[in-house]
Amino acid sequence: MTEPIVAVAHWTPLDNLYRLTLALGVGLFIGLEREWRGKEAGLRTFGFVALLCGMGGLLGDNFAMLCVAMVGILVFFLNWQSLRANQGAELTTSAALLMTAIIGVFCGRGHTITPAAVGVVTAGFLAWKERLSAFSHKLTAEELRAEILLAILAFAIYPVLPDHPVDPWNLVIPQREFVTVIVIAGIGLVNYILLKIFGPKGMEITAFFGGLVNSRKVIVELTSRLQTSGAVLLPAVFKGLMLATASMLLRNLLIVVIFASNATPYCLIPFTLMLASSLLFWKFSPASSVAHGGHAHGHHGREGSALTFESPFRLWPAVKFALVFMALNVIGALTQRHFGSESFYFVSVLGGLLSSASSIASAATLINHHELTVATGAIGVILSSLTSLVINIPLIRTMTDDLTFRRKAFASLVLTAVVGLVGVGLNEVLLHVFNISLVQS
Repeated sequence: MTEPIVAVAHWTPLDNLYRLTLALGVGLFIGLEREWRGKEAGLRTFGFVALLCGMGGLLGDNFAMLCVAMVGILVFFLNWQSLRANQGAELTTSAALLMTAIIGVFCGRGHTITPAAVGVVTAGFLAWKERLSAFSHKLTAEELRAEILLAILAFAIYPVLPDHPVDPWNLVIPQREFVTVIVIAGIGLVNYILLKIFGPKGMEITAFFGGLVNSRKVIVELTSRLQTSGAVLLPAVFKGLMLATASMLLRNLLIVVIFASNATPYCLIPFTLMLASSLLFWKFSPASSVAHGGHAHGHHGREGSALTFESPFRLWPAVKFALVFMALNVIGALTQRHFGSESFYFVSVLGGLLSSASSIASAATLINHHELTVATGAIGVILSSLTSLVINIPLIRTMTDDLTFRRKAFASLVLTAVVGLVGVGLNEVLLHVFNISLVQS
C-alpha cells in the first residue's frame, strides 16, 4: 500500500485555513489594482495564484517549487498572448504574479508579517505607477549621479574603511565617522526627494524643506525673490524665514535623537520651546496674497513664489561636511581633555557659525563615545543651534530696506533664541526636581 502524499492527521485545520486565508487575502489585494487597470490577469487570477502557492507551501518544499514553476508557465502564456495581439509584454503584471506566488508560499509555510508587508509594498508599487514614473522623469542627470554617489559611499567605500583609530589622539575612527556623514547626507537626500515629490508649491513648503538642509541658503533664496518681485512678497518671505528656522531646529533635534539619544531629555524642552515659538510667529503672521493666489497672483505668477534648490548631495559638499565634522570632533575632544568642559562651548559656538549640523553631529558622536559628559554635550548642542539661529539675523538687513519687516524678523528670531535659553533654565529646574543626572560620562 502506498503512502499518502500528505499526512493529513498531522495537519491543524484552523491553522492551515488561517494561512490559506492570508494568502488569498494578499493575492486579492494585489489583484485589485490589476483589475482596476483592466488587465487580463486581475482579481481572480491573483487570488488563484496566491491560493495555489499557499497550498504548495503547506505541502512542502517540492510542491512549493512546483507551484511557482506552474505560475511561471502561466506568465509565459500571458506574455505570449499579449505579444501575439501586438500589445507588448506584460512585464509588470508578470513580476506581480511571481511576487504573489512567492508570497503565497510564505503564507503556506506559516509566515504572516513578512508576506503581508511585501504584499502591501507590491500593491503600492502598482498603484503609484504614475507618480513613480513622473518622479523618475523629473530627475536630472546631476540628481541621478548624486544618488549613485551616495550608494557608492555607503556600500562600496564604507566597508573598506579602517575600524580603528588612525590619529595619535585615538579620536578619528574612519568607519565610525563615515556612518555619521552617510546618515546626514541621507537625510538631506530624502528631504530633497520629498521636495521633488511635493514640488515648489510656494515659499512655505520649499522654505521648510530647504531649512532641513541649510537655513542660510533659504535666506539667500528669499532675498533673491524679494529683489525680483518686490515688497508684495514680504509677508510670504517672513513666513518662509520662520519655517526655515523651525525646520533647522527640528533637524538638529533629530540628529541628537539618532546619535546621542541619552542627551535627548536635556535638549527636548529648549528645542520644543524654540520650535513652538518659531511656528507661532509663522502661524499668526499675515499671509501673502501672492503665496495664496490673491489679486497679485496674476502679476507675479506661481513662479514668483517658488524657491529653487540644488541637489543637497554632491561630492564637494559631502567632503566639506566630513572635514568640518572630523575637525570639530578632534578639536572638541582635545579642548575637553586639556581645558575642561567650558572650553567645548567655544567650539560649539564656532561650529554653529560654520555648520550647525556638523557641530551637533560632532557633539552627539562625542557624547555617544564618552568623550563628553552628557550635560556638556547637550549644552554644546543648544549653543550651536542658538548660534546658527542668531547668525541669520545680520542677513535680514540684506533682504529689504523695509524697517517694519526688519524689526519684526529681528524680534522674532531674538525671542525664539531667548525662549531657548529660558528652556535651558527650565530644563535644569525640572531635572533637579525629578533628580535626573546628566553629568555622567
